[in-house]
Order: sequence, then C-alpha cells, then structure tokens
Amino acid sequence: MNYPSVHLESVINEFAKLPGVGSRTALRFALHLLSEDQTQVNQLAQSIINLKSEVKLCRHCYSVSDSDECEVCRDTRRNRSLICVVENIRDVMAIEDTDSFNGVYHVLGGVISPVDGIGAGDIRIKELVERVAKEDIKEIILALPTTMEGDTTCFYINKSVKDFGVKVSALSRGVSIGDNIEYTDGITLARSITNRMPFDAIYGR
Repeated sequence: MNYPSVHLESVINEFAKLPGVGSRTALRFALHLLSEDQTQVNQLAQSIINLKSEVKLCRHCYSVSDSDECEVCRDTRRNRSLICVVENIRDVMAIEDTDSFNGVYHVLGGVISPVDGIGAGDIRIKELVERVAKEDIKEIILALPTTMEGDTTCFYINKSVKDFGVKVSALSRGVSIGDNIEYTDGITLARSITNRMPFDAIYGR
C-alpha cells in the first residue's frame, strides 16, 4: 500500500509488529492517533517510555513490578511457604483475578520446548530450586499449560526438587488439555487450584 506520509507509514509499520495486529488495524491505530490532540499522544508516548524504563522484575518471583519487590511478595498476609509456578505474568494476573490463591508465585518466563530451542537453562527453573533450598517452602503448585511443553517442564521441575522433600502438586484437570492458564475462565481456574492434586497422582510418576 502506498502511504501519503513516510511518518504515517513508519508508525503503521511499528504497530504492525505487535502481536495480533495486522496492517489494517495498524492503519486504524495510526489514523486515530493522528486525529487526537497533541497532549493525549504525548501521554501515550510517555506511558510507553515509562513501561520500558520503569517496570522491573520482582527480585523474588520475577513478576513485573514498579519496584524491586512486587505487591504479592510484599504482602505479609500471603503464605510464603506455598509457591505457584507459572509460565508468565499473564498467568499471575489470571490467578489473582480468581481471588482463590493466597500463596506467592514463581514466574518461569517460558516452558521447555526443544522444538523452539528453549531448554531448562533458558527459563527460571534454577532460580526456583534455589528458592526451595533457601526458603521454608512446603508446597509447589505447578500451574503450567496442559500441553506437551508444559508437561515436560512439570516433569523436570518435579525431578529437580524431589530431594528437598517439598510437596509438589498440579492443577486438577478442570483445565482442559492443551489450554493455557491465561485463557481459562476464572471459575474453572479457581476450582483447579482449590482441588489441586499431588503431581504423581496426576502424571503417574
């Protein structure tokens, strides 16, 4: 498509790099910004700059935060002996929305996927094992996608923490096979956490 402005084209090209945004949607975004007043556009630009420069990873759980420690890890009412292991921050948000979990989290930042070149060393399994070794952890809940990659990661984690005697459980199969946590409805997710089962009972190991 020929654009009447190189600046318009540049913005469209940047929007089109976002996941799920095609060229038509990118054009709509760009034209909307063009119609907005300068103050609103500046606010959007500054918000994006702040997102990249100010948002940090929590030093405990690796969720996102505005400080070195996220709100969940700072909350003294949370059960710090219970860790819910998730793939990404979207899963933390989904579980928190259920208001059914009172422990803390550990965000892996991915799952083991040899096809994509992602091994155990590329995600935060080592950091999880270090937490188990140093902290008084009683139970780990594996809340990972019910996919081959998610199951592979669960098996690896279970094997990695076995010597510490910590209880390892997984979400009950109210979460359908092949589902990502972030797309599971809140009621099903809450029940799956509440009715979690020992890892070995689900996976037969």
